[in-house]
Amino acid sequence: MNRRDFVGLTGLGAGALLLPSFPSLGGILVDPARLLEPGLDVAAKKRFADVALNAAKSAGATYADVRIGRYLNQGIFTREKQVQNIASTESFGVGVRVIASGTWGFAATNDVSDKGIAKAAQQAVAIAKANAKVQKEPVQLAAQKGYGEVSWKAPIQQNAFEVPIAQKVEILLAANAAATDNGASFVNSALFQVNEQKYFASTDGSYIDQDIHRIWPTFSVTAIDRASGKFRSRQALSVPMGMGYEYLTPKATDKVAGPAGSDVIGYKNSYDILEDAARAAKQVKLKLNAKSVTPGKYDLVLDPHHLGLTIHESVGHPLELDRVLGYEANFAGTSFATMEWKAKGIPYGSKAVTIVADKLQPNSMGAVGYDDEGVKTKEWTLIDQGKLVNYEKIRDQAHIVGQKESDGCCYSQSWQDVQFQRMPNVSLRPSATKMSVDELVSKVDKGIYIAGNGSFSIDQQRYNSQFGGQVFYAIEKGKITEMLEDVAYQTNTLEFWGSCAGSCDASDYRFAGFFNDGKGQPSQSSAVSHGSATSRFNGVNVINTARKIG
Repeated sequence: MNRRDFVGLTGLGAGALLLPSFPSLGGILVDPARLLEPGLDVAAKKRFADVALNAAKSAGATYADVRIGRYLNQGIFTREKQVQNIASTESFGVGVRVIASGTWGFAATNDVSDKGIAKAAQQAVAIAKANAKVQKEPVQLAAQKGYGEVSWKAPIQQNAFEVPIAQKVEILLAANAAATDNGASFVNSALFQVNEQKYFASTDGSYIDQDIHRIWPTFSVTAIDRASGKFRSRQALSVPMGMGYEYLTPKATDKVAGPAGSDVIGYKNSYDILEDAARAAKQVKLKLNAKSVTPGKYDLVLDPHHLGLTIHESVGHPLELDRVLGYEANFAGTSFATMEWKAKGIPYGSKAVTIVADKLQPNSMGAVGYDDEGVKTKEWTLIDQGKLVNYEKIRDQAHIVGQKESDGCCYSQSWQDVQFQRMPNVSLRPSATKMSVDELVSKVDKGIYIAGNGSFSIDQQRYNSQFGGQVFYAIEKGKITEMLEDVAYQTNTLEFWGSCAGSCDASDYRFAGFFNDGKGQPSQSSAVSHGSATSRFNGVNVINTARKIG
């Protein structure tokens, strides 16, 4: 379903368009009951996979892999006391990727039959042979052992599709009521749910069955001053997670308070949407009369929900090896962090900055057992105490940087799209020394605390950037003093990470994340998480977003 179709289908009002669009996974609308029907059993998937692999080899492929995918999605959308739309989609088909004559070829089909799958495999080989006429160097795949027949299933407690729609609507409307009861003028809410049922097989000898779940409850709250016409909004501080419906059963132990005086609550592995909606309404009313920030240099204390976006844009994307090599350029640019730049040994950040990549962390959106090339997932270090030591790479890229194995971060949004290098989870290590949020704030003489991610911009090299947030509080002499508004900070990647003075310990570690991160042409969407603890950055340039220039 593309965005145009989705907006036309839902008929959401202008306020509802502030909510993220439904993931564009090309599904067809189905009855919600269909989301609970079983798909193909593993034996049938293996038989179809062998049809594809044998057809590809018979046509001349030296390597082939096949992905049989069933993608289920549901979005529920409300506004104040109304349900605006409920959309359930399913997408099912087969994608075949091959190497023939040293060149990649790919074809896909929704004709899931012996004849249809064999035809797609033959077409993929024909495409590869045609591409070989302009290929300058043959594809070099990093060696990959076959795993035989294995499976991986997300460790969810409750499949969100099994929860009655009425129950899910009820909690969204209750969140809307919590917001309006606390002074909100308008509120939109939504619940996104995804289940990827993916089967991968290759001529390496792997037959991998995986069942992946993601969920995201979210809202937008707005308060209006009728006299002046001024309005302010706040988005939910929820985080999309690789979990089931248990995420919406709040646990007191999963709540993490911001610094004293900030009225901010963060959430770990469960989320209290009613509490967050009520708190958001109170905060947007305060934002209407909050002091506008005075531009200048400030020490920033950044909540994990906010910092995740900065990690995503200034570390996650620029260290994707295809951007580094210039293969990815049209969608949001390439990267300043080239291999030539890395060889110079220029620090990426301060000694306090160690950033790791992985597709393992439980409940994260990037967590899977194997990637879409059949590579077992792992964790690896990107930045070690401020020094860039590695990139994010897949099988046909490893040799370019002198390595012998993939990092296991290849992904495709559906069976009908070719898999390619995507960002894994990218996370900032918390401090190994005990450090609370209040202790971190106590060391700041003049600063700003920022929670939630807002608007941002970053240049085509992922270098010069500007980031906003949801709520802002002044810090003076180690204490939160008042709410601020119109805050954004401008920096460049090296200055920003170089200014990192430290983080809180693991007790404050939380995820931020993105449900539909776009990349590639044709564009594909993926989901990724970013972990961190609350962190401090010294001497960052803050601007006032409300002031006119000139």
